[in-house]
Amino acid sequence: MRYLVTASVKPGREAALLKAIEGQTLGAGSVAGDEYLRNMTDARLRQDGKARWVEVCFCATPLEEERPYWEEYFELVKVQDAHRRDRCRDENGTEPWACCDCDCTARLEAKIAGQGRAFLEVLHKAAGHSLR
Repeated sequence: MRYLVTASVKPGREAALLKAIEGQTLGAGSVAGDEYLRNMTDARLRQDGKARWVEVCFCATPLEEERPYWEEYFELVKVQDAHRRDRCRDENGTEPWACCDCDCTARLEAKIAGQGRAFLEVLHKAAGHSLR
């Protein structure tokens, strides 16, 4: 399933989050692999200061595996289905692991990409780094 995640970086955790992203250690040890880094690359910062991204998760409870990794740096404000569950081929059993290569949320992801600012760009500035 894909989830629309809205989160706020915990105060004072910007530099540590950026270090984990740049060092590619964000989510280290998780079965979700590079999903965390992809999420941060795609994340957008809204005007209210909250980050937003679409995340793939196969857990019975949304973000059950990912939650401890995210909560090290973020307050998860809202986690909601990114599309209708009955249309999810993984969720309805027609194609296991379909979410890995599915484009079911392409329109949502394109819409989010046009909103706010690139999260990583803002994170670099907040952590005192310049973009490379």
